[in-house]
Amino acid sequence: MNPYSHIHFKGQKDDETIILVIRRHWFNILQQLFLVFLMIGFLFGSLTYLPILFPVLNTSSAHDLFIFLANSFAIVTWIILFLVWIDYYFDVWIITSRRIVNIDQKGLFIRTISELEFDKIQDVTTEVKGIIPTFLNFGNVFVQTAGEKERFIFQQIPDPYAVKDLIMNLEEKGEKAEATQRAREEARELRSALQDKNFH
Repeated sequence: MNPYSHIHFKGQKDDETIILVIRRHWFNILQQLFLVFLMIGFLFGSLTYLPILFPVLNTSSAHDLFIFLANSFAIVTWIILFLVWIDYYFDVWIITSRRIVNIDQKGLFIRTISELEFDKIQDVTTEVKGIIPTFLNFGNVFVQTAGEKERFIFQQIPDPYAVKDLIMNLEEKGEKAEATQRAREEARELRSALQDKNFH
């Protein structure tokens, strides 16, 4: 059973099946969240220790200002956390039975969708750089195309070697299917030409 049978995306064709949906590796979002964790730690540290170090913050007017600034900082922190999560969750690559679709989410209101048909693929390479990516098995996959856009890039995805193999297998199947279709068309044309000769 296809685990992606319940998923559909805009522009999906009737005879098109989703084979794989890929998001960036969890370590990538962990790197981005590190700053958010530091901000949260700074917020709690400030709320705990600043009133002790500076007793003037306990006076009513200073205390109100301090709480206002702390709340503002907390809101900014949560907004950053939300944007990081939105960018991670909605930034996906979809491999279907016919093509590769990249949905690139930037912020809340900007989304770029690009696609690549398998018959446009010339070469597929992987790049895993560094100790952590090697240990956790994530990296980049570069798809070389025949068009104006030189490379279609999967960035910081898990198991890049398996993704490369999948793309290459689908591309080879596409070539075989295309060759079979051409052979059928040529055979049809040949039969038609022979029939015309027989009538004459």
